[in-house]
Amino acid sequence: MKKSAAKRLLFTVLAGLSFAGAAQTTAPESVPSAAEMQRMQWFKDAKLGIFIHWGIYAVDGIDESWSFFNGKISYPDYMKQLHGFTASHYDPQAWADLIKRSGARYAVLTTRHHDGVALWDSAQGINVVKDTPAGRDLVGPFVQALRKDGLKVGLYYSLADWSSPDYDVFTRKEKRYSNDPVRWQRFVSYYQGQLRELSQRYHPDLFWFDGDWEHTAQQWQADKTREMLRNDNPQVILNARLPGNGDYATPEQGPPITRPAATYWELCLTTNDSWGYQQRDHDFKTPTQVIGLFADTIGMGGNLLLDIGARADGTIPQEQVDILDALGHWIHQYPQAIYGTDAGVPKDYYSGPSTLSADHRTLFLFVDGKPNGPILVKGLMNKVVDARLLGSNAALKTQLIGNAVNVPGLLYIDLAGQTLDPQMSVVALQLDGPLKLYKKPADASAGG
Repeated sequence: MKKSAAKRLLFTVLAGLSFAGAAQTTAPESVPSAAEMQRMQWFKDAKLGIFIHWGIYAVDGIDESWSFFNGKISYPDYMKQLHGFTASHYDPQAWADLIKRSGARYAVLTTRHHDGVALWDSAQGINVVKDTPAGRDLVGPFVQALRKDGLKVGLYYSLADWSSPDYDVFTRKEKRYSNDPVRWQRFVSYYQGQLRELSQRYHPDLFWFDGDWEHTAQQWQADKTREMLRNDNPQVILNARLPGNGDYATPEQGPPITRPAATYWELCLTTNDSWGYQQRDHDFKTPTQVIGLFADTIGMGGNLLLDIGARADGTIPQEQVDILDALGHWIHQYPQAIYGTDAGVPKDYYSGPSTLSADHRTLFLFVDGKPNGPILVKGLMNKVVDARLLGSNAALKTQLIGNAVNVPGLLYIDLAGQTLDPQMSVVALQLDGPLKLYKKPADASAGG
C-alpha cells in the first residue's frame, strides 16, 4: 500500500470520530488497524452489493429451509424439490451483467443454505451436481462471470446444516442428539471441509456466513475457521455471523434509524418480502423506495446488500431485473456522491441522507422529491465555496441567515427553477476545508 493511501484511510476513520455532536451515532467500537483498513477498503468504497438466494426452495417457491424447520411442510416433501431443480436457463454471464448494470461492485451467492444443499460438487453432503437434474457446478461459472465484469466475489455459507446426520438440530421441535462431542466434531470437520473447498476452488473476496445462532463461537471453532480461510487468502473479508471473528456487522431487513456502532456494516434487504423466489410474492419495493433506502444506508456509512431470488431454472424475475436496472440508472448519474464516500452529517444538521467525499471537502445532499422551498443545512462551520446540482451541474443560490461569532447560521439552498431527478436529486456543496460541524458547548447559557 502507498503511504498516501494509508494516510487517507486513517484520516477517514479519525475524521468520522471528530464530527462534533455526532459521536454517539458515528463512533465505531474501536479504531481499526492499518491492516484491517487496507483489507476493508474495497468493501467500504463499494457501497452496493447484490445478494442472490438460489436453491431447491425455488422449485415450489417456498421459504428457504425454514419451511420444513418450522413445520409448514415435511422434510421429505421439502427435499422432493431436488428433482425439479434444473437450472436449465441459467446464464451466469447475464446475471453478472445485470449486477454490473445495477451499480453494484460485488455480489453474494448462497452456495449452501441451512437445508444443506450445496450448489457446487462438494465431496460431502447433498449437492446439485449429483442430486438434481442441474447436474453441474453452479458456483464456478458465476464466479468467473463476476470476475470478467470486474466485480468482487462473495459466497454465502450457512454454518448450520439441518440435513446433516451429524448436526444436532433438525427442526424447531426436534433434535438429533444432545452432548455428543464425537458426533459434533464430525460435523465441524464437515463444514470446515466444505469451506476449504469453496476457498481453495473459487478464492472468494468475501465469505457471508449465516446460521450461527444455534451454537457458540467456541462450539463452531470459529477461530480455527477464520485462521483456515485467512491462510488461503489473507485479504478475505468475513461478516460478523462467524461469531467473534467477523469484519463487519450485518443488520437484516430493518434499516437502522441511527448509524450502527460498528465501523463497517451492511444492510441486507429483499426486493420484495422473500429472500428466495416465491411466485406468490408480488410485494415488490418501488425503485424510488430502493433508491431512498440505499441513500439512507450509505449516508450512515454502510453498504446495501440488495437481494433477488432466482427461479429453479436460473432465470431472474422481470420485476427484480427492472428494480436493479432503475437503481443502476440512478447510481450511474451520481457516482461521485456514492462510491468511495464516507458517512454524511447527522440528520440534526440536514434532514435527508448525505455523504462526504473522501477528503471531506465536498458534502453531498440527497434531495427526495420536489421541495416546496429551499433545503436547509444547519451547524455548518465551513464556508461554502460552490453549490451545484449534480447531473445538470447548475450553480445554486445559497443564503446564510443568522450567522454570529463562532455560531454558524442557517444555510438555505435554493432549488427553484431547477430540473430535479424524479427519483432523488443530489446537491454538491464544495467546502473551504474538511467538514467542521458546530456543537453547542455543554456549559453554554442562553442569551438575552
